[in-house]
Amino acid sequence: MRSTILGKTGMDVSRIAFGTWQVGGDWGSYDEQAATGAIRHARELGVNLFDTAQGYGFGEAEALLGRALRQELDRDRESLVIATKGGIAPGAARSRDAGRSSLRSGVEQSLRALGVDHVDLYQVHWPDPRTPSEETAGALQELVDEGKIRHAGVSNYDAAQLADFDRTRPVETLQPPYHLFRRGIEAEILPYARTHDIGVLCYSPLASGLLTGTITPETRFESGDWRAQSTAFRGEALRRNLEIVDRLEEFAAGKRISVSQLAIAWVLAQQGVHAAIVGARSARNIENSIAAAEIDLTEEDLANIERITADAVEIGGASPEGVA
Repeated sequence: MRSTILGKTGMDVSRIAFGTWQVGGDWGSYDEQAATGAIRHARELGVNLFDTAQGYGFGEAEALLGRALRQELDRDRESLVIATKGGIAPGAARSRDAGRSSLRSGVEQSLRALGVDHVDLYQVHWPDPRTPSEETAGALQELVDEGKIRHAGVSNYDAAQLADFDRTRPVETLQPPYHLFRRGIEAEILPYARTHDIGVLCYSPLASGLLTGTITPETRFESGDWRAQSTAFRGEALRRNLEIVDRLEEFAAGKRISVSQLAIAWVLAQQGVHAAIVGARSARNIENSIAAAEIDLTEEDLANIERITADAVEIGGASPEGVA
């Protein structure tokens, strides 16, 4: 497994991070034993960076991750980089709350759920327009000073919000959505991150399944799966993007890789991207994604991918992708 230094954090992390959103209840049902096996298999294959969030099932995903990695967390804590997120309260009247008291209580809840005494990376899950950035940044610095978190980052912030946060304490990492159908970070956000040595961990590199080659226009999702409500997974936009996936799949086959591996390798090939976050609910599914970290795309490959995706329907709006 290839690794990299995660921006100014100085942490040596695997270029593939294992994400746990898929076991928080937003993707329909899952088998806990299989999900636990996927986490452990990812670790066996060299993944040392695991990303979760308090908002994934009100701590359910954090607790599952803690149980899955319990032996190594107890035996060799420094070998693992545990990242989580806070500052949102799903279902509450005020869903985003990055105020001092909210972040402090959130960290304590995450530590209990994970069963650890510190988190390596704590990220503000979403910008909170009602809380001054200096309060959010200051609270995170206090938690760093107390040793409860080691590094502080943000998720889903734009360039202006990053700069605002930076005025109080440096943003160490950024977690944005990024894939071949969602490239908005390229204009301002990614250049800002490169300039300020911010570690970038991209989520949804497979466009939440669109870039796996397994979705068709006839695919139907469980009612508990957020994709059942997403504009990116229905209508003309879906049809056009799936045509592009077919062309990408043909290109990938010529390189003897899968279309999902091509998509992940493309994300990792972008300047300023440190890691791609992938999820899996079974050990079988994680191997394909992890192998993508070993793929080197040439300049010609990247140019061909640009040509193939030139007429893609850009996915924007709220994330999860395009939810109205």
